[in-house]
Amino acid sequence: MRRNNYRLIILLLIVILLIFGIAITLFNNNNNNNTAISKPEVIANNTQDNGSVQVIKNIGNPNSSKKIAYVVGIHPLENDIHKTLLKLLPNTSNLNYSYDIYIVNVTEDFSSYGQLTPDDQPGRQTGQELALKYVYPEISKGNYSLAVDIHGHGSYYPVETFVFTPVDNQLSSNYSHKVSNTTQNISYYDPQHTTSGPYLTVPLNEKGIPAFYYEENCYLTQNIKDLHMLELIHAIDNLKLQ
Repeated sequence: MRRNNYRLIILLLIVILLIFGIAITLFNNNNNNNTAISKPEVIANNTQDNGSVQVIKNIGNPNSSKKIAYVVGIHPLENDIHKTLLKLLPNTSNLNYSYDIYIVNVTEDFSSYGQLTPDDQPGRQTGQELALKYVYPEISKGNYSLAVDIHGHGSYYPVETFVFTPVDNQLSSNYSHKVSNTTQNISYYDPQHTTSGPYLTVPLNEKGIPAFYYEENCYLTQNIKDLHMLELIHAIDNLKLQ
């Protein structure tokens, strides 16, 4: 009887050790997935620029042969939308592609809609110049298949949430229309004028890298912003990139 008890205890110990080993393996795998996302890397931090530029690399599937660049912060007044992407993209699982987020940090003007209007502060031009000086060269030489510039607006467009490309480029037009066609809340709308185009999306398209804008109404509730941003993230991740 005692032998049977010992055998039962040993068997239970083996089962517990196996369960513990599986749990440790799963924990390590999760940690490895999380650490695949690098810490922000400083690209530029010159006091004469009135701002800095960082990049977070290897989000999503770092083993993918296709890379996509997101850019946030060019217009600092729109930072609610920028924070939404920074919050959601690194925490979205099972992505097909590898993503880098370029972050423009303007020190002159870091307020947001609802606190400061209109969007004509000096930080707007500073952000655009930082994008051209530092972000454009990095994306140009970075072997990216697509670049997406994230923006927000203060309810002055007739469409709340939309994508568009400022140039007649077949790939960027196809990609942006595909995003619109495969989402419920993202339209395609072509505004008559944009100030930041010549500082990033236009030269990128001219360089042969498809690039388009995402615009969101900054006055929407955060839950709606999250919903729309997740739609964008998944729609882009399902594009058939060339």
